[in-house]
Amino acid sequence: MAEVLMMDVSSPVRSPEEERLVMRDIAMADGEAQSKEGDTFCLITQRWWRTWSAFVNQNPTTSSSSSILQRPPSIDNSDLICESSPDNSTIDILDTLVEGTDYILVTEKIWNQFYEWYGGGPTLARKAIIRGSSQTELTVEVYPLRLQLHLMPRVDHSYIRMSRRETVGELHRKACEIFGLDSDQANIWDYYGRRKHALLNDLDKTLDDVNIQTDQDILVEVIDHSGSNTTAVQVNGSLGNGPFTVLEPSRMNHSITRCSSTNNGFSRSYNSEISQFQNVTLATEKGPTSVGVSTRGSCIGQIGLLNFGNTCFMNSAIQCLVHTPEFARFFNGDFHQEINWQNPLGMEGELAMAFGELLRRLWAPGRTAFAPRAFKAKLARFAPQFGGHNQHDSQELLAFLLDGLHEDLNRVKNKPYIKSRDTDGRPDEQVADEYWANHISRNDSIIVDVCQGQYKSTLICPVCDKISVTFDPFMYLSLPLQSATPRIMTVTVFSCDGSLVPATCTVTVPKLGRSRDLIQALSNVCSLKQNEKILLAEIQNHAINRFFEDAHMSLSSIKDDACLSAYKIPKLMTNNRYLLLVNRREDPEGMWKPHGTPLVFPISNDATITRGDIQLIANTMLSPMLKPENAAPITSSGPPSATNGSEKEYSPCKENGDSLVKLPLKLVNGNNDLIDISIGEEKTVNLSSSSMSVVLYIDWSPELLNKFEMRYLENLPEVSRNGHAPKKTRVEPLSLYTCIEAFLREEPLVPEDMWFCPQCKERRQASKKLDLWRLPEVLVIHLKRFAYSRTMKSKLETLVNFPIHDFDLTKYVANKNSSHPQIYELYALANHYGNLGSGHYTAHVKLIHENKWYNFDDNHVSAIGEDDVRSNAAYVLFYRKAKTDDAPLSSGAHSSSAQNFSFFR
Repeated sequence: MAEVLMMDVSSPVRSPEEERLVMRDIAMADGEAQSKEGDTFCLITQRWWRTWSAFVNQNPTTSSSSSILQRPPSIDNSDLICESSPDNSTIDILDTLVEGTDYILVTEKIWNQFYEWYGGGPTLARKAIIRGSSQTELTVEVYPLRLQLHLMPRVDHSYIRMSRRETVGELHRKACEIFGLDSDQANIWDYYGRRKHALLNDLDKTLDDVNIQTDQDILVEVIDHSGSNTTAVQVNGSLGNGPFTVLEPSRMNHSITRCSSTNNGFSRSYNSEISQFQNVTLATEKGPTSVGVSTRGSCIGQIGLLNFGNTCFMNSAIQCLVHTPEFARFFNGDFHQEINWQNPLGMEGELAMAFGELLRRLWAPGRTAFAPRAFKAKLARFAPQFGGHNQHDSQELLAFLLDGLHEDLNRVKNKPYIKSRDTDGRPDEQVADEYWANHISRNDSIIVDVCQGQYKSTLICPVCDKISVTFDPFMYLSLPLQSATPRIMTVTVFSCDGSLVPATCTVTVPKLGRSRDLIQALSNVCSLKQNEKILLAEIQNHAINRFFEDAHMSLSSIKDDACLSAYKIPKLMTNNRYLLLVNRREDPEGMWKPHGTPLVFPISNDATITRGDIQLIANTMLSPMLKPENAAPITSSGPPSATNGSEKEYSPCKENGDSLVKLPLKLVNGNNDLIDISIGEEKTVNLSSSSMSVVLYIDWSPELLNKFEMRYLENLPEVSRNGHAPKKTRVEPLSLYTCIEAFLREEPLVPEDMWFCPQCKERRQASKKLDLWRLPEVLVIHLKRFAYSRTMKSKLETLVNFPIHDFDLTKYVANKNSSHPQIYELYALANHYGNLGSGHYTAHVKLIHENKWYNFDDNHVSAIGEDDVRSNAAYVLFYRKAKTDDAPLSSGAHSSSAQNFSFFR
């Protein structure tokens, strides 16, 4: 521990008022002086500063003798410094200090006056430097660069402290002095991650110009006598000139305290600093005020992050999280007390520590961007999927960070085992509270306090109607998007009752909609009767390849060159199978090959079918295509397909006489044998009990072809016909409320995620319904823009009309005992531009203390209007619950550098 000097103060005793006036005069003189690069400022521990502020601002006329504060003891900065330093020439301060929370900055004159009066120490002097792209930003370098020098091939290393304003040439000179080399004997390299990154040969550039970070490695490479470099690869095979990779640095990057360039390098609040010595208004409970270089209110929360290789996904996620007011308040406080160091599900507190330091640095005053390399290295250590320099999904990173921070900050040290009870008919409110209490007994952190809500999940077994209700926590909502870009699809519609000729219908559906959307569109255009429904099929090689009976199947699985047919069949018919009439024609070699489009007719499994019935069915399906001169009057007869009166319209038709066209039909039985059913009309047909479809061939001879209009069955159009371009129409944006409703809509589980029914004792494709039950303070909404299917990966460019103000979810909350309105305000969002593999992420953030929106595009930070917040790039939305009159906002947290700054509105 550095020695604290104790002075024998022989000056006469001064009153608190005298000390305050002396300091006021010094502060005013400093304020009038022209500050410049190289001026010295000193750190004073926040604890001692509070004591002195209270001492000089007490009012002796209103204080009793017992309550009069005594003079502070000697200055003791020992709580700011490290236990040990790499060498004896410098004193290292702790890595996580925050101005205004742990220390204040004062000018050298003020420090000297304090030292004369009180003694103590140690003196922690820091220089003011010029930074920023315009080189006009005066900055106090609280944390000079701490670099580790590596000498190669002679294995040696040393630590060195340097200012960011020192040049590469000065680094080269000091490195040579440390290792006893002549200036022409060594080259120095940017050795970040212990890989050669760049040769530092521009000696006039500053270390800031070449992006040297604190705690970074510098390679000092000795040049051999022949003039060539003796590389580390030749001496140490583990090092080399391979691609640059990010490894974990020895410590986190640390911030420097900055000040605004206005008013000759001081913030506009400088005069108010001086007035602190004129008035007894130092409210210590609101936090300290730095004397000298004041940074209050200057560029708070406007620091960008450098992109060092496809890290925009991380930068955008970080900006949204650190600008969450509750997180800013928490991590700017003493969050270390809540770290769960022993949680086996956590990261030994390292993720929380790294994120906390990063957040503090981003909330420091100033606008100097930096590269969060240390945080990225820490992230890659615990989540290797985010390592390297590939682009990643910002939402996936957010999910990992929220979960990882929760585990690192979980207040529950020993999680109890709790077995969930069945609902047993109890009220939902009671069951939901029980589930939430069980969850909190195992998961209790700032993340749960702020971001976690609860939804009600209802599963219904399709076989036994068993209902299962659970109440599960959620960290964010992933909302589905329907593509606002339409898809034009062409389908041929057939009526199996012979009422209409086949018709080609072209309909508009969502580009990535589901089969139910196509069926609904077809139902609207083909005048579907009340007792009819659409059976959709894909035709391939003149046969039915598949039926689209799953209403939730994605239309993206249907290619543009596919051929679709739709069959109007009875809606209420059950326990049936399909009779498939497949057309065949004879080729030149005398072989019968499938031709044209198959037709479909439903038949009941319970009905007795004769060969004559099948002739009637085939004539019925083909009757709309029969040429007029061959048509005969027909009437309906007994319905082998019907099971009740509502389906009589689908009975096959019988001619009043014997003039039905005798069709050459061959039925495929269960043994795959062909049975000629053109003779023996009264014979019963034995259908296979295992198959859900029965294949019936009709062989078209030239004579038979002359009796029918075969063009209706031939040349089935493709789904998207060549040259068919949709009309350019204005696409309305998709409402966020519509996305919420789609998320809450009841749907069957996908086959891969079937539910084990406790009553059936089997896995069932149950229907699932979600309801919002308990909403969090901060609601994170993920818009599912990336769509994946077996045949394609794409991004939805749908414009979502999301509310910025008054996002009202009250009516979507199923818990009717919740009397408070559930209204949210948008304060941040992550954007994604471009395509799936090579896009770019940015963040829009509302600085609540300014009531102003900013665009964070890596290191570029710029103000934007509220109208610019909405775009079709919005990907992850951050909403904060609005406070009503009866539930006011928290008073806010003390900023690390601003007495009157609050993270809340």
